[in-house]
Amino acid sequence: MKALNFYSSIYHGNLLARQKTCTIRLGDKRDKYREGDLVWVTYGERFRPRRRLFTAVLDRVAVMTIAELTEADLAGENPDMRTTADVVEFLGRIYRRQIQPSDRVTVIHFSEVTDE
Repeated sequence: MKALNFYSSIYHGNLLARQKTCTIRLGDKRDKYREGDLVWVTYGERFRPRRRLFTAVLDRVAVMTIAELTEADLAGENPDMRTTADVVEFLGRIYRRQIQPSDRVTVIHFSEVTDE
């Protein structure tokens, strides 16, 4: 089983409330994540214990530049994100480096899998 892990405390509340339905990852991650994959959505810092929050199916995996992101991509990543400039700033904090609108990202839309 693959994991879709989130490090930042920024994500934790949105994941628990099921408001986060998408993640934007820097670079091309299609070799790692494919549409239809089942993954554990986990939370925790690298090289530390992680908490499994839920199981999800990957609905869509697409590679594009930050400038090509849609409103749905932004809202799924974070309900407070409104513009690609917000994404550039946010990813710069997460990855701790300068990010440009021309940088390629992988957009991963996911849905929780329940037993109900």
